[in-house]
Amino acid sequence: MRAELRKLFGLPTAWVGLVLGLIAAPALVFVNAPGVRRAIESGEIADLGYENLGIGLLGALILGVVTVSSEYTSTGDDSPGAHQMTATLLAMPRRTRLLVAKGMALALVVAVQGALTASAAVLLTEVVLPEYAPPFAPDRIAAAALYWTLLALLAYAVTLIFRNGVITLTVFIVNSTVVSVSYLLTKLTPWAAYLPDIVGAHMFLRGDATGVRIAPLTAGLVMTAWVAALLAVAGYLFHRRPA
Repeated sequence: MRAELRKLFGLPTAWVGLVLGLIAAPALVFVNAPGVRRAIESGEIADLGYENLGIGLLGALILGVVTVSSEYTSTGDDSPGAHQMTATLLAMPRRTRLLVAKGMALALVVAVQGALTASAAVLLTEVVLPEYAPPFAPDRIAAAALYWTLLALLAYAVTLIFRNGVITLTVFIVNSTVVSVSYLLTKLTPWAAYLPDIVGAHMFLRGDATGVRIAPLTAGLVMTAWVAALLAVAGYLFHRRPA
């Protein structure tokens, strides 16, 4: 696990994810001030300070993807078929232990990142709008950090399945920022609200933009099940495939 943490912190792209995840959401507290005031006027204040966390999720997604994709990046033009995973497996041939160590390192980094970012966003909201901001709730902060962690592990599993970080990251970013396919599907069927990226947000958000209310505990269990299933598939394929 120490080795995986050192590898993760040695990746320039991982630092992009760390910085983006840490500063984007707190910065939006100030940028979105006009929209926040309109929300206050309409009475929608339950999620003040938490609704900005969506942009910070990009940092967690980047970390989840590069944890795996860096292993399959070519080591040089002179040997395009060589990659880091070969050396990693020579150093740690027990694949299950390797995957667990990578997952634990990723989960630890993203959990800390999510807790710090969520706390900063909520506390800044209390400073900017002290009379309207919801009280600091450790359980909601923990739920937001758990959502970030599960989403990073989801990206980790999907990247491990497809072994292509560019495609995986592009799909996740487009789905998170440009157009959410999951959200569009909720317009067709309420069952789409149980897709992982939608259901997880119910762990700490209290609004119902999809029109479906899901209890935080139920949301956490459903998202955990999604992540566990994808990790199981990824682990199976990782054992079956050559390095």
